[in-house]
Amino acid sequence: MRKQFQGMFAGMLFGLLLSASALAEETRMAFGPGEQAHYRVQYLGVTAGSARITVGAPMKQWGKQVWPLVALAKSESVAGVWPIKDKFVSYWDFNTQRVLGSDRYEDHNQQRRRVRVKQSEDGRSALIIRQNEGEAPHEHTRELIEGTIDLAGATFALRNRALEPGQEHTFPIFTGSKQFILKATVEAKEVLETPLGKQEAYRLRVYTDFSGKLKSKRDMNVWLSADARRVPVRLEAELVVGALVAELTEYHQGRTVAMR
Repeated sequence: MRKQFQGMFAGMLFGLLLSASALAEETRMAFGPGEQAHYRVQYLGVTAGSARITVGAPMKQWGKQVWPLVALAKSESVAGVWPIKDKFVSYWDFNTQRVLGSDRYEDHNQQRRRVRVKQSEDGRSALIIRQNEGEAPHEHTRELIEGTIDLAGATFALRNRALEPGQEHTFPIFTGSKQFILKATVEAKEVLETPLGKQEAYRLRVYTDFSGKLKSKRDMNVWLSADARRVPVRLEAELVVGALVAELTEYHQGRTVAMR
């Protein structure tokens, strides 16, 4: 498996499992500090890795109170898959419902790299810092569409929206290297068989604009639980390099927080 695909778990699941200003007309957020979700990731029908997504305790980042959305991913010992241990942290400003930036720590076949994205105060630009282990950091700035968030932020923002079949939700996305408009269309409410039993869920068709080995042959399917938590329970993607499936295997609800 090529290096570009090796960042799949930390780059796509975090978050896609998937602007942030158009929120659900609800009194409470769908998630809160302490929430944990564990996923089994299959590639070409074989269990290839796992991911754990956690909403961390409130902390200060760049002078603001945020919730860290922490995703940990690792590969299994499968032929053709190099050892992968990735960590991605997206800093979610729960007061404004936007992402302030992120830190990504990559460990692919013992080659380590750190990527930091810090958005400006007005959210119209971002400072990107990349550093390979043993090398000096490289910095550059990118202009952004107002309201831009990352994939993890889009997933959590979507969970706070009212979902009904026929609706389309859009998010301007910046991955740290690429910008595109993510489109999520709610297609149906259905009962899904999951490792945790039968679950009523919304099925969404998600359009992204990845390129190269991450390019989708068709739109992805994502299922969010139809209860108040809107938990991602399954993701299916047909990529150029093969089929990817992520399933929720364990879930712990976090603290309930009123939406401002």
